[in-house]
Amino acid sequence: MSVPEYGRAFGLWREAARTEWAAYTRHAFVEGLKDGTLPRECFLHYLVQDYVFLVHFSRAWALAVVKSETLEEMKSAAATVDGLVNHEMRLHVGICEEAGIPEADLYSASESTANLTYTRYVMDAGLSGDFADLMAALAPCVMGYGEIGARLAGEATADTPYRDWIETYAADDYQQLCRDVGGMIDRALERRIGTDFAAAPRWAQLSERFATATRLEVDFWQMGWDRS
Repeated sequence: MSVPEYGRAFGLWREAARTEWAAYTRHAFVEGLKDGTLPRECFLHYLVQDYVFLVHFSRAWALAVVKSETLEEMKSAAATVDGLVNHEMRLHVGICEEAGIPEADLYSASESTANLTYTRYVMDAGLSGDFADLMAALAPCVMGYGEIGARLAGEATADTPYRDWIETYAADDYQQLCRDVGGMIDRALERRIGTDFAAAPRWAQLSERFATATRLEVDFWQMGWDRS
């Protein structure tokens, strides 16, 4: 599968962190979604933790509204919050309710260490840095799930029980979200560090933020795999 086009900055970040990116997007958990071999208990544990993650992820995107310098940035961040709170989280609620886990239990679930580490890293990036720092930390989740969904949609076995999850992230609306966020990030960086991203003094720091968040995504999959 060709690499999805989610913007210039994402492409550069992805290439610079290619080892971490491969570990994230082709983790055993992901491959288990593809062929249906992922134990159901692992998937449900992941979904509960991912619900908690999305609560904090939504707050981070809400912080992006505060950190924005343009109306375009504010609109993009606000639309992402809406998508997370009112759409993506519904997927988790529906699947977990079918498995006997009510939404009240999802919201009150204790955070795993991997969840706590990742979400607080992203929030700290936004609180201690600016909009660019926050976008570099948020991008791996948004774009990674888009890339995973697009790949698995073409590779997954016909009988995998995780087809609904795959199609959520392979769907046209999610793929368009990835492209829109990627384009917004490119314009935000051009505004802040210039058009030659790699030549900017801040580029190495932003790339490291992206790589760190990607490593934390790997840990999140592992948490689901281990049910830890």
